[in-house]
This record gives sequence, structure tokens and C-alpha cells, in this order.
Amino acid sequence: MKKLVCLFLFASQLAFAQDAVPSFVKDSLDNYVTRGLADWQIPGVAVAIVKNGKVVWMKGYGEKATGSAQPVGVHTAFMIGSNTKAFTATALALLQAEKKISLNDKVQRWLPDFTLYDSYIAREANIRDLLSHRLGFDTFQGDFTFFDSDLTSQQIRTTLAKIKPALGFRQWGYCNAGYLTAGEIIPKVTGQSWAAYLKEKIFIPLQMTHTVTTVQELQGLSDKALAHTVTAGKLHTIPYCKIDNLAPAGAISSSVYDMSRWVLLQLNNGKTADRQLIPESVIQALRQPQAVLGNGGPRYNTGHFVLYGLGWIIEEYDGRKIVSHTGGVNGFVSSVTLLPEENLGIVILTNTDNNAFYVALRDEIRDAFLGLPYRNYSRVLKEAVSAGEARQAQLLQERRQEKPTQSAANLPLQAYTGAYQHPVYGGMHITLEKTGLVMHFQHHKTLQGQLEPVGNHEFICTYNASLYGVKLLPAQVKDGKVVSVTVRVADDVETTPYVFVKQ
Repeated sequence: MKKLVCLFLFASQLAFAQDAVPSFVKDSLDNYVTRGLADWQIPGVAVAIVKNGKVVWMKGYGEKATGSAQPVGVHTAFMIGSNTKAFTATALALLQAEKKISLNDKVQRWLPDFTLYDSYIAREANIRDLLSHRLGFDTFQGDFTFFDSDLTSQQIRTTLAKIKPALGFRQWGYCNAGYLTAGEIIPKVTGQSWAAYLKEKIFIPLQMTHTVTTVQELQGLSDKALAHTVTAGKLHTIPYCKIDNLAPAGAISSSVYDMSRWVLLQLNNGKTADRQLIPESVIQALRQPQAVLGNGGPRYNTGHFVLYGLGWIIEEYDGRKIVSHTGGVNGFVSSVTLLPEENLGIVILTNTDNNAFYVALRDEIRDAFLGLPYRNYSRVLKEAVSAGEARQAQLLQERRQEKPTQSAANLPLQAYTGAYQHPVYGGMHITLEKTGLVMHFQHHKTLQGQLEPVGNHEFICTYNASLYGVKLLPAQVKDGKVVSVTVRVADDVETTPYVFVKQ
């Protein structure tokens, strides 16, 4: 009976709140999402919209797993990737509000074993630097080594110290390992793990009962979406990302219902219906700019800057301040968007990593509430993505057809086989199999790269996990012997090249 009463009250509040909903959402959103699922090959999407302190739209679309006929509901858990970072930053800002730490504390005060390639940066870096990506690493630098790997959290922190930062100290570059380090400060201060602290301070008070902090916990949930990707035009399921070793950077899974609770809290400056759960000073501290990302400039309308706060991206759009973040891990992409001046929040969760629809849908809803023209962002982005894929395919095909200066493989394929080593990553091994040359990686046991020779000691590498892309990899040869192979992966994983030296 209590459940029926709660459902009745929620439905009544939703109906009342829909007075504030623009016609695009009320009349067209269902069709827009249905069309987007088909156009982008997305099994399932969940959407929540919060306006003026109320949930005005909350709905699941499609399936938890392709072909399963199990519908996505408002309590279905999706991995939210880097939307985890706002929770981690909130936890540390809350500790500052409790006067247990300062965000200006040196990292080594709490983690004496914290080391980096540059000892000066290691000594001077503070917690704020970790939370605003100001350690001097280029965006995603090191992530191929860490992401979806078999390294432990401690091994990641140790390996991070071997990486020479590509930028200067306090220049902005997105660093997931920095958030891992920040999360490990919490148990040093509280005696609780990062996960336990979040559950006590945020999840339980907000009744976020379908939110978990590890992939292991996600696998135990009965109502969860499976991970998907698209390979060679075909949608299929893939394993969940192995990201528990970077948990404070991106391991949380949540439902659109639970995330609506989080967004309501954010838009109400840390207040729930009956108490100040998070001090307003904490909410505002997270939204203070810490680093400049660029001038901004959306495809349509106006925007004049993009900044990074603590776990949030801050930008101006059509004269409004937007506080947002996106998240992506194997099989999932998501977005959380706040427009505090409009008292508007938007949550989009999807269960394939091969779509930009989560951005298109967010932007369409945002523009509708701002009274801006309908743009059909889904079509615009789909055309742009398709054009980019066609260009890449054409470039690769042209490379295949180029007349090499020597024989197609330059050396017998057997000459490229053997053990290779990288000073940060570790080992890589190339074998000659029925399909040709195949790369295998020490810390990614299931990842393989099929090497297609195209002349001049270069190979088109097609990874068996589409997340890592298709790349042109050069081998370095001296005096007729292979010296090294330069490995690259998709830019969304890491842009830094890895030179593996033949042993």
C-alpha cells in the first residue's frame, strides 16, 4: 500500500510539474528518442529532466540488452563514467567544509608516498590540482596503460610516477589517475573508504538505492543495462569496463531516478526537502573556475568560454551559466547538465559507447527550455560522425592502395614477431597467426591488434575492441632488423604514442 501511495503522489507531482515543460518535450520527445535509438543503434536510453525543484520528465526507452525485450526503467542502472568525478570532488569539498582538510593541502600531507616524474610537482601539488586536472599531464596521458587494465590502484599510482608530463605544472590536461589519487585521500582522513564515505554522506541520505561504486556491485544488481558497442556496423554486447582500479574517476553506476535526486540536490544548493545535506559553500566551491579549457563556441547560438571547476565543466551558453559533465566507459556514455539560473537539470544515460545521441538529446532539451529554435542535433551530429568515419575509411583505403617503396611488408612477417617493451606500459608481444600478425598486451589480456602490412614498415592496426579504433602504426627498422613499433589507440582513450622496443 505504501508503494501505491508513493507512486500516486509521484505521478501527481509529475503531472503538476509538466506545466513548465516546453512543447518539444511534451509532444515530440518520445518520437525523437525512438528515432534516435534506431539511427544510432542504441539499445536503451534513460532521461530525467528537473525544473523548478520538480522532476518534470523521467522515462526509460528501449532495452537493457539488445534483443532482450527487457525494457529500460527509471531504476535501471547504467555506468556513468566520469560523472563519478562530481561525487568525488563533492566528498573532498565536504571534508573541507567540516574543517578536516583544506583543498589547498599538499597531496603529500595525506599521501606521503605520492610521487611523480617531476619531484617538484609531487611536492607542490595540492588536492585542488588533483580535482581540476592541473598536474601537467596531457589529456588522457597514461590512460591506455591504466584504463580497462589488470593493474591495481596502487600499481596505477606507482606507474603514474614514470610518466613525464607533456605540459607545465598547473596547465590543464584531463587526468583520471589524479582523481584516483584524490579518492585515496578520503580514507586517510576519515578511516572510511571512498565508497563507504559516498554511501554515508550522499547515496543513503538521498535514497539513491540503485547506485553502486564498483563494477563488481553492478554485476550483482537485478535491474541493470548491459554494455554495448558497434563494430563494422553491427551492434553487440561487450564486457563491463574494468575500472574499479580507477573507481573515484569513473566507476559509479546509477539509475536515472537516483541521478534526478542528485540533480535536485545540486539545483537546490545542497538542500533536500527537510535539511541542508551538503553546505551551500561546498556546491559553490565546486563551480568556481580553476582552469581555462578554451573560448567555447557552440555550433549554434552563442557561447564565450569553457572552464573547469572541481568535477564540473563550466561554460556560458546563450547568456546562461552551464555546469555539466559527460561520462564514457566501455559500452556507456552519459551526460549530467545543470543550468542553475534556469533551475533546470538534464540527465541522459545510454548503454552503447558508439553514439553522440546523448549529446544531441541533451542539447535539444536544453534549447527547448531556453526557447531557442529546434535544430535536430541528432541528424546534424549523425551526419558529422558519418562523414568523419567515411573520411577515415577513405584514408585507410588510399593507404592500402599506395605503391610501397619496397615490398608490402618490407621484411618477412616473422621478422616483426617477438617481445617488445615500453618503459611505462610494460610488455607487448607480436605473434604470427593464421590471420597474420597480431599484437597482444601484458596488462590488457583480451585486447588484440590485427596488423595489416601496407608497406614502408607500416601496418593498419584493427583492434578487436572497437573502443581502441583503427590506427596506422609504423615500425622502426635499422640495418634490416626491427627496432621498435609505435602503438597508437583511439584519441578518446589516449593521444600519446607508445614506442615499444623489440627485445
